[in-house]
Amino acid sequence: MDHASLSGGFTDPPQQSAVAFRGIMQAMARPGMICDVAGAVPPAPLSIAAGTALLTLCDPDTGVHLAGHCDAQAVRDWITFQTGAPLVAAEEAQFVVGAWSDIDLSCLQIGTPEYPDRSATVIVAMTELRAEGATLTGPGIKDRAALNLPDVVAFQRNAALFPLGLDFMFTCGAQMAALPRSTKVI
Repeated sequence: MDHASLSGGFTDPPQQSAVAFRGIMQAMARPGMICDVAGAVPPAPLSIAAGTALLTLCDPDTGVHLAGHCDAQAVRDWITFQTGAPLVAAEEAQFVVGAWSDIDLSCLQIGTPEYPDRSATVIVAMTELRAEGATLTGPGIKDRAALNLPDVVAFQRNAALFPLGLDFMFTCGAQMAALPRSTKVI
């Protein structure tokens, strides 16, 4: 573990984690809305929003899987030191982080009929977030919202599994948008 893993966490954890949690919950409650989520300075290739989400939502009981380029030693060390979260196989993860092309959705936990909340949340690294593209409807959306999704069909299939399924957070820099499993994608 190098010195970089010891830095980049919250400098004022109570205040910053509360602000970050509010931003994350706002993104989840209003699918497609792009929110600012900041506070952490994680090592590359993690974005500020992805690192902040991990610091806010993960602890020693939360399995994290790093996919593709995100599975770097600096990122592993940073997550281990800053959150204590164990790094696990994708099949066991509560959080999966990576670029869309690096994530295999078919092996992730989607919950069970008795415990639909026991599913994975996927943090997708995006090159940009735009309020255009796929049309979103459902809880938290007044009429319609739009978001540039990487694969519309995959999200339509996921919504069809409701109340089972995956929840998604899309991050780019210090911005985040979310797509809960209850959101319909047109």
